[in-house]
Amino acid sequence: MKKTYKPMLAKPTPKPFSKEGWIYEIKWDGFRAIAYVKENLKLLSRNQTQIQEKFPELQELTILTQNVVLDGEIVIIKNKKPDFQVLLERNQATKPLEISIQTKKSPASYMIFDILEKNQKNLTNLTLIERKKILRQTVKEGNHVFITDFIEKKGEEYYKIVIEKEFEGIIAKKKNSIYQPGTRSNNWLKIKKTKTVDCIIFGYTKGTGFREETFGALILGLYGLKNQPIFIGKVGSGFSDQDLMKLSKKLKDLKTRKPAFKTNLKDVYWVKPKIVIEVSYQTLTKEGKLRMPIFQTIKTQKIPKECTTQQRTNPNLDPYYSKRDFSKTNEPKNNKKIEKDSIFVVQEHHSKRLHYDLRLEREGVLKSWAVPKGIPLQKNLKRLAVEVEDHPLDYAKFEGTIPKGEYGAGTVKIWDKGNFETKNWENDVIEFLPKGQKMDGKYILVRLKKGNQKNWLLFKGRE
Repeated sequence: MKKTYKPMLAKPTPKPFSKEGWIYEIKWDGFRAIAYVKENLKLLSRNQTQIQEKFPELQELTILTQNVVLDGEIVIIKNKKPDFQVLLERNQATKPLEISIQTKKSPASYMIFDILEKNQKNLTNLTLIERKKILRQTVKEGNHVFITDFIEKKGEEYYKIVIEKEFEGIIAKKKNSIYQPGTRSNNWLKIKKTKTVDCIIFGYTKGTGFREETFGALILGLYGLKNQPIFIGKVGSGFSDQDLMKLSKKLKDLKTRKPAFKTNLKDVYWVKPKIVIEVSYQTLTKEGKLRMPIFQTIKTQKIPKECTTQQRTNPNLDPYYSKRDFSKTNEPKNNKKIEKDSIFVVQEHHSKRLHYDLRLEREGVLKSWAVPKGIPLQKNLKRLAVEVEDHPLDYAKFEGTIPKGEYGAGTVKIWDKGNFETKNWENDVIEFLPKGQKMDGKYILVRLKKGNQKNWLLFKGRE
């Protein structure tokens, strides 16, 4: 096993298709890695860096197979789907103790989809289907090692199912294709769900090389609460030569010395927020930045003030969406601003146990607590309130039955609702004035210092 292999890559294609002679697999959102398995394991990333020490649990491969070279993706599964952000965080661990802690906290899985070598025999000239058969015969599955499934012909139907499950997309592969190391081939095609957002250009970075006369990347932002500009990332790809020249000319006429927001970027030229562009992106990072943004077009008819953070799916809602199958439950999917003032709602939730859900609008979502013994209406009562995942704003109107077998199954009805005024909102203390039919006056939430950080006390305060 002296030879090393560079992974075969897939070309992007815009739409799913169904075709004879093709198979379809899930596109895993993780780290691509070639595994060299003998007595010990060697994992090489796309840039040929050894990464096996960062994922010690994948040493399990040496028990499940021997003398092979495998191609697959390292992922961390959270809520039944890959979580790339957690994988990035884990990859930052460098010391043995840190790696050990991260391994226990967020164990990785190796999703195998190809075999390149067996017993020192090169298999790359065999067809994909032949290699798949050999893979199944050669590798056992374990606690952290899995062989990926595929379907034939029904690409469009499969894509729809995959996207509904909130995976990144699918890979289409020709059944009779050989493995072409280091090649981005038309025999493998990736079809990903893309999202778009209309962004304001707040600046640009200095260009180098053939872009020396234009720009390197555009600094993007949206307007948040109180019309404050919020940095959401930069975009440096997707531009034609014509786009570069056209935008560069416009930007030079809009230069300003006043930064719109703080960033760690260097060589930034700030501009007045006058130009709106459409950008596609894969997902949002935990910090709310665009991941893998690509320029699409200039939106000449769009007013910059219309470009707000409400366009994006709030990243804080990822746990909410991941726990629900919207083909079965009629709970809200949308996250639209309902009215000008901040809203609150208390929902009576007959689930496994009756409890009450308190939800307060904050930062574009409903911050939520489950209150097992109900909302205190007298000043001498204190009730445990357990912080749960953020909910979309539309949830404030929800009443109905969540089907059996789904998260939170049971009947939900509105117990009280209205607007509220925030008096104080800190990490451990929240003071608010609800104006409902039942909740009225000053209420206080205090995070408990001991035990679970999600446990709070809710009580009615003095006016």
